Amino acid sequence: MIDAKKSLIHIVLFEPEIPPNTGNIARLCACTGCQLHLVHPLGFELSDKQLRRAGLDYWQWLDVQEYTDWKHVRETLKGERQWYALSTKASEGIWDANFQQGDVLVFGPESRGLPEHILAELSMIKIPMRDDAPVRSLNLSSACSIVTYEALRQCELSSG
Repeated sequence: MIDAKKSLIHIVLFEPEIPPNTGNIARLCACTGCQLHLVHPLGFELSDKQLRRAGLDYWQWLDVQEYTDWKHVRETLKGERQWYALSTKASEGIWDANFQQGDVLVFGPESRGLPEHILAELSMIKIPMRDDAPVRSLNLSSACSIVTYEALRQCELSSG
C-alpha cells in the first residue's frame, strides 16, 4: 500500500465512465507510486472485468480511495499542495506548471470533461495539441500518463 503522505502525486478521476481507462490509470499508479482517488458516481462497478483486466494483477500494489462526491475528495485532500484541473479549455500548458510533491491532478469524465464549478476553483492546465487538430482531446489514460510523468519528472528534479 502507498502511504498517502508520501505519495508524489495524487490522481483524481472525477466520475470516470470507461472501465479500461480507469484500469490503465490504476496500473500507472501502481507503477509510479501515485495514489488514485475515484469520485462517484462511477460509470462501472469496481468488479468490472474490463477494469480488472486493464489493471492486470497490479491492484494489490496501489491504494485506491473512493469518494461519494467532489466535496468529500476536496475535504480529504485539503492539506495537499496545488490542485490542477486538466482541461482543453485551459490557456496554460503542462510545461508551464511547477509541480511539487503532493500535488493533485484532476481528470474529468471521458464524454464531457470536468464541470464548470470544478474548473472555476482549480488551476487549469492542458496538454498541448496542434491548433488544427481534428479531434477534441486525447484518451483519458493517455492524457493521465503524460501529465503524471511530467509531474514526476519535475518532482524528481526538485528533490535532488
